[in-house]
Amino acid sequence: MDTELHLESNFAKELEGLYVEWQAAVIPNPRLLLLNEGLATRLGLSPEALRKEGAALLSGQRLASGSRPVAQGYAGHQFGVFNPQLGDGRALLLGEIRDPQGQLWDLHLKGSGRTPFSRGGDGKAALGPMLREYLIGEALYALGIPSTRALAVLSTGEAVQRERPLPGAILARVAASHLRVGTFQFVAVREQDELLRRLADYAIARHYPDLLALSGGERYLAFLEAVMQRQARLIAQWMGVGFIHGVMNTDNMSIAGESIDFGPCAFMDAYDAGTVFSSIDQNGRYAYGEQPRIGQWNLVRLGECLVPLVNDDVDQAIAQLTTVLQRFPALYQEAWREIFAQKLGLTEVSESDDALFEDFLQLLDGEQADFTLAFRSLSAELQGFSAVERDRLGIPSVPESWAPWRERWLARVGTARPLAAVGAAMDGINPIYIPRNHQVEIALAAAVERNDGHPLEKLLQILSAPFVARPEYLPYSAPMPANLGPFRTFCGT
Repeated sequence: MDTELHLESNFAKELEGLYVEWQAAVIPNPRLLLLNEGLATRLGLSPEALRKEGAALLSGQRLASGSRPVAQGYAGHQFGVFNPQLGDGRALLLGEIRDPQGQLWDLHLKGSGRTPFSRGGDGKAALGPMLREYLIGEALYALGIPSTRALAVLSTGEAVQRERPLPGAILARVAASHLRVGTFQFVAVREQDELLRRLADYAIARHYPDLLALSGGERYLAFLEAVMQRQARLIAQWMGVGFIHGVMNTDNMSIAGESIDFGPCAFMDAYDAGTVFSSIDQNGRYAYGEQPRIGQWNLVRLGECLVPLVNDDVDQAIAQLTTVLQRFPALYQEAWREIFAQKLGLTEVSESDDALFEDFLQLLDGEQADFTLAFRSLSAELQGFSAVERDRLGIPSVPESWAPWRERWLARVGTARPLAAVGAAMDGINPIYIPRNHQVEIALAAAVERNDGHPLEKLLQILSAPFVARPEYLPYSAPMPANLGPFRTFCGT
């Protein structure tokens, strides 16, 4: 395991024209607040060494060997409105870490100061949103959902002015890459076809290397299909745990198929397809139930960028790309069906099961039932939990009003397996602990307002094992009390 941090600079070497070389701003007192030791170990890094040297290295105050920091350029549709130049306005790519298996991972800073892409921003980050990104990334990872993850959160020793002065922080984030749909838009809008081809080939080599065997336009059609498959699966996984990203702009859609950029994201309590938490999403563009549609919309924007690479005949290129993009609804529905079949204990699934799943969601919607606990109620019944045991774990009983649907479901589950085994398998798919919005706010407030990190550390511990019910964690499975709503989230910029 490395005691020193060594970085590569492949993005900087191979994609000139997509970045500006830059350095992190000098900060008065970098201090390591949170270190993700499990992630560090997985990357082949020494947690002990990072605790000694990480404050300087992970804030950009001292560069690791091989590091060539750059602010990446990208464009994006933000709430449907195109901006041709966004980019890393408060972020830097320090370089890439090659893990013991040979895979590359970006090491990226947020809150590291102004860059040429800042557009009037201060380039800084407040502690609360950086801790929130750390927590959400770890929660998604524990749920088995592809996500960027935080390696560390550092305090800067200076105040950041938002509505009021807040403690400043830097997030050191690890990702499969930071290539976005918006990265392709940045090049395509400038009609830089040679750079566009280099970018596409770089993305393919890094994330879809099997496609390098293809030539001509077929390679880039297959690339779009591969990105589409990962995004369909990712969004279906979000839907399966009630996760609402909140700002699915094209600059926040990863080419690698990871969840990225956690600003106003949140998890749903009571089931409602129209649930929106973000204070800036006043029209519900990125509501829970809209996420699959927006995913396809974003992929269409990627397809538009690839036109020059697919075919010299623009009309033929558009027709070929359209044929690929039209498969998204079926890909998404297949992934969604598979996930909800597992959530409801089915080992085999067909299109005819969609009605069973959708009727259950309508039932939850009509009763404002808690989405997460509803599935645990069903599995607890199959396992024969007593009322006392359910109360100890915070799992409600199955309401009588579900009886007609329940009979359909049990008939579909069948008798080939013991029902207790079905219920236990469901518990391995359906979390009992998610980042409940009120618990997240309690933990962040303690860390920011009182300099008390214990509530956050406990919440991270609980969320690291989201499927195992424990009586001592009872408050963490409970929905947000009604008197605390309605809940709103903010971007933190």
